[in-house]
Parts: sequence; structure tokens; C-alpha cells
Amino acid sequence: MARSVLITGARAAAALDLARDFAAAGWVVHCVDSVRSRLARWSSLAAHHHAYPSPRHDGAEFRARIVQLVDEYRIDLIVPTCEEVFHLAAPGLHGTLGERLYSPDFVMLRVLHDKFAFAKAAGQWGLTLPESHAIADKSELQGFSETSEQWVFKPRFGRFGGSTLIGPDASRLTQITPDAQNRWMAQKLIRGEEVCFHGVAHHGDLVGFAAYRSKWRLSGGAAYAFEPLPQAEAEPLRTIARRLAQSASIHGQFGCDVMIDDRGHAYLIECNPRATSGVHLLAGDGHLACAIGEGISAPDQSAKPGYLGPAMLGLGLPHALANGELARWRETIEKGRDVISQPGDRLPFAGAIADSIAFTVKGFKHAISTSDATTYDIEWNGEELET
Repeated sequence: MARSVLITGARAAAALDLARDFAAAGWVVHCVDSVRSRLARWSSLAAHHHAYPSPRHDGAEFRARIVQLVDEYRIDLIVPTCEEVFHLAAPGLHGTLGERLYSPDFVMLRVLHDKFAFAKAAGQWGLTLPESHAIADKSELQGFSETSEQWVFKPRFGRFGGSTLIGPDASRLTQITPDAQNRWMAQKLIRGEEVCFHGVAHHGDLVGFAAYRSKWRLSGGAAYAFEPLPQAEAEPLRTIARRLAQSASIHGQFGCDVMIDDRGHAYLIECNPRATSGVHLLAGDGHLACAIGEGISAPDQSAKPGYLGPAMLGLGLPHALANGELARWRETIEKGRDVISQPGDRLPFAGAIADSIAFTVKGFKHAISTSDATTYDIEWNGEELET
């Protein structure tokens, strides 16, 4: 009998690629989210679609719905893709979901998600990171005023890089208001090239890995095109990913940002304990599903670049036209593959555009950015979750 997987966070492009991969491996696929994701629902993939309440705003109802889905559809494995992972791993569901949840435990999730806690822990694990300091209040922030241009300032719980200040002058530090509910950190500025890697770990063993760079990004840093690194550049990062997975005993997906300085030294910057864009370089033939579900090592990443077609059209093309980079944009399109629209499954392209419009409207409604609207109902910023 085919096993059943529940992929949460169906709004994410990574969720669609995960669903395709699990279907290729013979699993019965269920997708679920607290928003109506047209990206996934409009796909021709044979998958079942469900909804649950907002884990951030309706925690009790969310937990009850998850238990109902697991029982009703006899779910064997739950694979989170977005920040609902924190709500799934919280004590209130731990006893029910147990080994079915593909995620580190809640204590480790907190360490990995909190940028300063991660910096401290990773340093203890023998990994190289920039000098990092917690900033609890304005007085601690003022201690950096004379050297502010040598530091990066960012929220300890943040996403998309929208609030990050890189090497600001002292006057811009007034934009930061750290307190007990809005904790910040300072990290030594490393000048060089930013790259990323995605790891898939099975009880501490690295069973899937992809490393990539991107020349197409949102202003906050989120990438929408992914160029695989050559093996010589990727192998040192694989070593870092393997050590991180072992040291943290990670059972789940994780992605890291890395700065490569002018001497070629790699510095871990931060970690996202969930699906990241590297999924697109591993998914497709069922090997990623076998890595997640059975701990069977996945083959090396695809050598072909990937990109999010709607973003390349709606964001990349205007940027290319405005900055004289049309040839580079065209090269990315010609050499790469759209990870959303695929032969025989073209409607997710339109679904992604419809979802983007919906998140833009939601952003206006709540007076937040479109990026923030994409996580408004699921994000976790270190607050206590119900047991």
C-alpha cells in the first residue's frame, strides 16, 4: 500500500516541487495550508488539497485540524516547507505527531531560527561565523555607533532581509528599536560573495545537498533564480552542512547563507530550518522523497540553473531593462528551467501570479509589505507556544 505524505505550506514553490517529487516516488500526496494556494491547487499533479486555520492566530484550531488530517488520511509523513514548522514541532503536537514530523525538535528549531543563538551554537560546533553580539536595548546599540559601518544589524527573528542594515552610518541606527519583544543582533560585516546551500538530513546524517548562488534577488535578499555552484566550490560547503547536521542532530531540511570573503574563506551567516530554494535543484525524480522518507542519499544536485518563472518575468525583466542587463536575463532563461511551469503542468505559472496578487492585497490590508504578507499567518518570532 502506498504511503501518504502531508506537505504543509502549500503556498511555497518548494512545496510544489516536493509534491512532484513524492508523487514520482509513489507516495500519495496531500497538500495543506492556511491560505488558498492556487500555485499548488492549479497544478495537474494528482494531489489532495486541504486547509487548516492560521497556526499563528488560531493555534488550538490549527492543532486540532492537523490531528484530524493525520487520522483521517492515515498520514505516514509530514514535511513542512514554511514557518508552520515551528507550530507543528511545538509541545502541543509533539506527542501526537512524533516521528511522522520531518523536523528537528522544538528546542533545536529555536536555536537554528534565532540568528544569535545559532551563531553561538555553531561556533561551539567548530564552524566559522562572523563575530556576533546580541543587542537587547538602545544602550547596547549605542556601543556600535562609532564603528557601525563595520557591522550588519538585523532582527534575531526575521526573514527576507527587509529590516537588515548592512554597514550603516551611525544616524541610521536610530531606525532600530530593540527590546524584549524585538530582539536584534550585530554581526561583523564580511565583504565578499554571498552563496547558499540547502541540506536534507536524516537523524543527523546529510542525505541531500545543493549549493548555489543567485544574481537575481529581491531588494531584501530573497532569490528567484538559482545557479548551482561548481563542485570545487560546493564541496567545502557540503563539509559545513554535514558538520552542522551532525552537531545539531538535524532531522529535517535546513538552508544556510554563507559569505565567501576575498581570500576564499567561508563564513556561515544564518540558518533557516525549513525548505529553501535549494529544493529546486534536488527535486524531480523521487530521489529527494527517498532521502526525506527513508534516509537514502540523493544524487548530486542538478547542474542546470532553476528560476521562478513569474518572478523572472515580473521582477527580473523590469530590472534587466532598467539596468542594461537584458542579455544576462535572457541567458538565465535560456540555460535554466522554470521550476514552477513544467511540460504538462503549466497552470501553476498563472497560480503563482494569482497568489502574488492575493498577498499584495493582504499586505495593503494589514499595512505590511507583500513579502511580510506571505508569512503573516504562519511566522514565529520566538514567543512561547501553547503546550
